[in-house]
Amino acid sequence: MAPMGIRLSPLGMAVFCLLGLGVLYHLYSGFLAGRFAFFMLSEPAAGAPETPRGSAPAGAVDLRELLAVSVLAAVRGGEEVKRVREGNVLNAKAKGKTREGAEEQLTSGDLLSNRRMFYLLKGAFPAVQINSEERVDTADQETISWDRSIPEDIKQKIQPKEVPAESVTVWIDPLDATQEYTEDLRQYVTTMVCVAVNGKPVIGVIHKPFSAYTAWAMVDGGSNIKPRSSYNEKSPRIIVSRSHAGKVEQVARQTFGNKTVIIPAGGAGYKVLALLDVAEKNQEEADVYIHVTYIKKWDICAGNAVLRALGGHMTTLTGEEISYTGSDGNEGGLIASINMNHKALIEKLPDLEKTSHK
Repeated sequence: MAPMGIRLSPLGMAVFCLLGLGVLYHLYSGFLAGRFAFFMLSEPAAGAPETPRGSAPAGAVDLRELLAVSVLAAVRGGEEVKRVREGNVLNAKAKGKTREGAEEQLTSGDLLSNRRMFYLLKGAFPAVQINSEERVDTADQETISWDRSIPEDIKQKIQPKEVPAESVTVWIDPLDATQEYTEDLRQYVTTMVCVAVNGKPVIGVIHKPFSAYTAWAMVDGGSNIKPRSSYNEKSPRIIVSRSHAGKVEQVARQTFGNKTVIIPAGGAGYKVLALLDVAEKNQEEADVYIHVTYIKKWDICAGNAVLRALGGHMTTLTGEEISYTGSDGNEGGLIASINMNHKALIEKLPDLEKTSHK
């Protein structure tokens, strides 16, 4: 007997319970199904096919995929650089001065290449930090998709390798050698992408827009470029910035002898390629690359990665490894070589480090 003299019908109680069960099923069936699906996906059966490419776990980055999109970004940026130069619509202006007092130029080529490269990389890997020489204007944001295809030469030489996204920093230089670009010295111009993991450069891409030549390499992976067959350590050909030739020449010849050749050139990417086997008529050859003043990391990261992948070295003038985290500048100058006694080179050039902070 219910309170107040009300009798409860067994049929009514049954209907009430069924309704309650229906509500609970509605609330929790989706959740339980989702957990079951997650469990099934997390525990693949033996012999099941591997996870499809492009589906790395959340928070992970596949370096092979990042290499592929880095190559594509450098090429796409290079297309903008070439189009602007050939159309002679540079719209060049000064964006500031270097520490040495020289004016830094900014052109439409820099900006359009930067936009294309940045948004392609960001769209493909939104969780990765990207540092670029030029400021990214959100008003010019564009959606650039990547179809996740990987070129055959990268597939053949590079195995998938996943790293935590938070350990990755991408450095892009949308137009290296802008000064030479304004002077129509096209052979020096490159677009570059570098991937650093925990501050160490592991992927480098250097693209020459006006000849469509692209060099890429991955540390402990593979590359599409190789060192030259011979180098001269006793009287090396030293490649330096056009504006620094005078600073280096006297010390270098005192150190290595009067037969030492100083090669003035533009662009850090071009100078690194001079150390390697590049079959291009407009590419000079050198044995050592030296820079004696402050330099930005997006200028040198890609070249550093390429040299490391091939067994070479790029360090400060005192032999310290350059870390690609923190600030965007390298204070200690640099010296780069491959298939040479790098430590001996550093010991021969003690006076150059003093000028790197000026």
